[in-house]
Amino acid sequence: MANNHMEKCLTSGKITSSMLRFAVPMIIGDLLQQLYNIVDTLIVGQFVGRNALAAVGSSYTLMTFLTSIMMGMCMGSGTVFSINFGKNDAGHLKKSIYTSFLLILACTVILNLAAFLLIDPIMYFLRIPTEVYTLTRSYLWIIFWGIGATFFYNFYASLLRSIGNSVTPLVFLGISASLNICLDLLFVLAFQWGVAGAAIATVISQIVSGVGIMIYALIFYPEFHIHKNEKISEPGLLKEISHFSFMTCIQQSIMNFGILMVQGLINSFGVIVMAAFAAAVKIDSFAYMPLQDFGNAFSIFIAQNYGAKQLKRIKQGIRSAFIITVLFSVSVSAIVCIFAKPLLLIFVQPQETNVLSIGIQYLWIEGACYFGIGFLFLFYGLYRALRRPGMSVVLTIISLGTRVTLAYILAGIPQIGIIGIWVSVPIGWFLADLVGTFYYHKLKIREQRAQNVLMN
Repeated sequence: MANNHMEKCLTSGKITSSMLRFAVPMIIGDLLQQLYNIVDTLIVGQFVGRNALAAVGSSYTLMTFLTSIMMGMCMGSGTVFSINFGKNDAGHLKKSIYTSFLLILACTVILNLAAFLLIDPIMYFLRIPTEVYTLTRSYLWIIFWGIGATFFYNFYASLLRSIGNSVTPLVFLGISASLNICLDLLFVLAFQWGVAGAAIATVISQIVSGVGIMIYALIFYPEFHIHKNEKISEPGLLKEISHFSFMTCIQQSIMNFGILMVQGLINSFGVIVMAAFAAAVKIDSFAYMPLQDFGNAFSIFIAQNYGAKQLKRIKQGIRSAFIITVLFSVSVSAIVCIFAKPLLLIFVQPQETNVLSIGIQYLWIEGACYFGIGFLFLFYGLYRALRRPGMSVVLTIISLGTRVTLAYILAGIPQIGIIGIWVSVPIGWFLADLVGTFYYHKLKIREQRAQNVLMN
């Protein structure tokens, strides 16, 4: 398979530099994607008010959960694409692209309809306070119109990244993020449309990135087009795509559903805690997002080399990835802990002293432990690429199950309160890391025994 259109095979060359060159555009791209809601939060928090900030913040948690379903399916399919690309199997790659597109599109349509039909039960489940109910509902109703565009972007971004092109998704996100900022300023500040204006700006920007990257892929990658005389069905293909897509979807949605349940608990503490969490979680997400993206880039690296049967290169890649994660995590933890208050002041007005103190408390606890979630993202990517996506689901259940259970137990103790919600997060990360490490050593022992049998 020829490496055209900025495609990059990750099965040769220097390991650390190859991973980093591939990961950096993904990291920058997802940081730009975070700007969609961060810009909404910043402008709404500074120019509309505390209630509007709480409404947009709680909506962000819900939208992260909904989009994680599509993102998970796209990431799962992307693993299959990467393995086929590593094998240099162009025919199977083309068929898997077509099959996964139809499968995920159908799921997206169902998800979008369900979001509109169940908006009020969802609001009830989230325990949205009366004073911000109308604002939150109007924001969500508009945001739901962008779900389809989010599918198109994530599908084609996963496809391009799976064949080594991490630059093009970054370009389209850069365009749409810039557009989002301009439209936010226009709709919220100039037109005075409030939270509805922020939502409209986000949806338009999502449409630009989703439709734009789809058109790009259709024009510049004609080799992936299915022609009328080609046989598109293949025994076991739908099963393979469904397994990877749904297992990764389950992993992503469990992760974000747990966060959604915690959001409901946070909402029960009132608007001040909601606003503090809304601001702090943006900084938190922005801080560890590069770790998540590096984990996804690492997964593509492992999947391509797994398809090419480069086992020695996989082992070297694992060592390099863990060293990179430790160095980055320690650096970001120091920045977040030291500059917690100045970072919060980006979103929160200085006179909101209660909101600031709660937000700082959150960032000090979470920020000190980023290496825990960094390792967890690597384990997710590793087991997905080694055709064990079920293990990623197990680790997610351990991490989020611990977080949700501890949060509800500890928050109910008056002497602990909301601090219990914050400390439950890193505890969940570390427990899942222990299980992930144990399973990895178990796989290594199994592999060594298999090699000994072959030698004897």
